[in-house]
Amino acid sequence: MPAFNLGESIPPHTEHAVSVSLPTWRANVGYEEGEDWVVGSMTTGYPRFFIHRSIQAFAKDILEKIGKKGLVAFLFPTRQVAARCVSFVKLRAPPAIVSSLEVLHLVLDPVNPQSKALRGLSPSISAVICSPEGFGFLKQYWQHTGDGVSSRRAEFCHSLFKDGLLRVDESPNTAAPMSPKPCRGPRRYQRGGSLDAGKPSITSQTSTTVPDREETSRFLEERFGRNLDVSFVEPAKSAIKRRIAGALRSDRELTSSPVPEKEMESNTRGVVNLREDDIYLFPAGMNAIFNAHRALLGARGGLKSVNFGFPYVDTLKILEKFGPGCVFYGNASEADLDDLEARLKAGERFLGLFCEFPGNPLLTCPNLARIREMADKYDFAVVVDETIGTFANINVLPFADIVVSSLTKIFSGDCNVMGGSAIFNPNSRYYSALKDFARTGYEDTYWPEDVMFMERNSRDFASRIERINANAEAICDVFRENKLIKAVFYPRDNESSANYEACKVPGGGYGGLISVVFHRKEQAVAFYDAVDTAKGPSLGTNFTLTSPYVLLAHYQELEWASQFGVDPDLIRISVGLEDTADIVNVFQAALHVAEHGSQ
Repeated sequence: MPAFNLGESIPPHTEHAVSVSLPTWRANVGYEEGEDWVVGSMTTGYPRFFIHRSIQAFAKDILEKIGKKGLVAFLFPTRQVAARCVSFVKLRAPPAIVSSLEVLHLVLDPVNPQSKALRGLSPSISAVICSPEGFGFLKQYWQHTGDGVSSRRAEFCHSLFKDGLLRVDESPNTAAPMSPKPCRGPRRYQRGGSLDAGKPSITSQTSTTVPDREETSRFLEERFGRNLDVSFVEPAKSAIKRRIAGALRSDRELTSSPVPEKEMESNTRGVVNLREDDIYLFPAGMNAIFNAHRALLGARGGLKSVNFGFPYVDTLKILEKFGPGCVFYGNASEADLDDLEARLKAGERFLGLFCEFPGNPLLTCPNLARIREMADKYDFAVVVDETIGTFANINVLPFADIVVSSLTKIFSGDCNVMGGSAIFNPNSRYYSALKDFARTGYEDTYWPEDVMFMERNSRDFASRIERINANAEAICDVFRENKLIKAVFYPRDNESSANYEACKVPGGGYGGLISVVFHRKEQAVAFYDAVDTAKGPSLGTNFTLTSPYVLLAHYQELEWASQFGVDPDLIRISVGLEDTADIVNVFQAALHVAEHGSQ
């Protein structure tokens, strides 16, 4: 296994890596405490929590250019997103901070003749600027919503800004396009999928069908040292969507011709009328959840939501802070459903029920069949986050009105690009209202370069899942047989396994996530420090990634989390593609250290 230094990107030497090495228990605590020996060594971090250095550099240059040094700036992809951020801050910040708020829009300089070649990319930036005291409020919005710019967008637009191709828009009320103009694609992509192939890169392609696309490709390569043919973007989005629907084999040739919608009928989701345009892409998984919530508020009005089951941290924050609030059921148990049903019978009504399947980090699964029955009877939407189960293992769409997922995780696997998706179930009673909202309320802010990395990374998604499932089951057996382990959390054999089996697809497995709790904290610390894997935030990587998850996600609320059976010393393992015998040996060796080094 490779050794990772403190603060090094995971994967190493990867400019847009999604994770960062925190190799010891003490380093994780130091990160949460903001200690400089940790924070100062970090070259990167998880993108919604750590503002990438390319974004920081761009924000700094913007402030210097407009004479606002000493203030802070957060960068967003569009005017509408920046306006939402400002509204969020105005509702929460003191008057002094609110009065310092300013929004700056950067757009292509229409006078510069080189701008023509870039229009297909829609490279825009909106900066929300305020006094340093407002940093925390802006950061909340950035983290919760996933609405911030990606590091690749920032890097690219910063180059334009330094070359004078992006300038301050003096007419901020000018309407911005809701999404980039669609482009016709080339005849085919070149890379095939392989479990053991090298990492993908954007390769030079030439489109001979549309002259201005040739101009764009040549301009991008010559001026910015990259090959980003905009004619690739729409076919890549289509491929991602069909892959999410289970309607496109990974080795399928992609063409510039539209794929017949009838081919979607054979999707693995069990919904024959599912269409490609029922699947929406977002720059992050949390952004998919945020926009699913926005869509329901827009379609159904201002009702409270239900957060059912112990959630990933920002899901609950979104439901609490955007809109009228939520009711929280932290155990996702039948007793919780009994209580919810009693409230519904008494006349309470809700916008929607949000849940994970399985949940993070306890890997328990709610009873989706019963939830669906209650939703139909009492008129609320069901939103299911399938990130951990993955649609290669489970099919939750028949039970849901909206299914969301973080593509950043196992769908990508390479840990070098963010992404998210949302599927509107065409059989939902809210489908028409959701689609009506999306026509004006959905912005396609997924940066083209990120799209292309995601498409390439996900080509061998299905074959990777099979190996990860097998590795996870083998590692789970090692933990269950070890006397140091107090509890193992895994969907295969827990109290809610029947709920998982009800959604498991033929040939599917149980996913790549395992959580364990040791009898004593010192055993957990010794194990974590000794385990010879990558160690940092995120999950679903092609390599095994270990994390003291609760410390990182709930450090300021450990006592609250423990009410729901979430132990503060829980260790979460995201299992990768390593040889099964090798990775089993890694965990057995760490358990041996924990047994003999913590006595």
